[in-house]
Amino acid sequence: MPTQRWTKKRERQYAHIKEGVEKRGTGEDRAEEIAARTVNKSRARSGEAKESSALSHKDISSGRRGGLRSHQGSGGRTRDQLYEEAKRRNIQGRSKMTKAQLEKALGR
Repeated sequence: MPTQRWTKKRERQYAHIKEGVEKRGTGEDRAEEIAARTVNKSRARSGEAKESSALSHKDISSGRRGGLRSHQGSGGRTRDQLYEEAKRRNIQGRSKMTKAQLEKALGR
């Protein structure tokens, strides 16, 4: 955890994001990377970082975005991925649903 320049708030934010990403089944290394990138982008947006990209200032914040762009390239998530989420949410009739029906049932 690169905390040399992070405040206590940023350290808590990092731990919270990392924990959430790991709960979704992502490996620890990847969870650490996602958490660090998210915290660093937040720091850049608020002016805490010495250097930042233009996109850090122009783009919608990661907190507001809330995964809007994830899994949307090339048709989005697969039917199997949608089915697994439906299974976790205990959606009835999921085994007979098409990809479009699963997306609708999941509110995607």
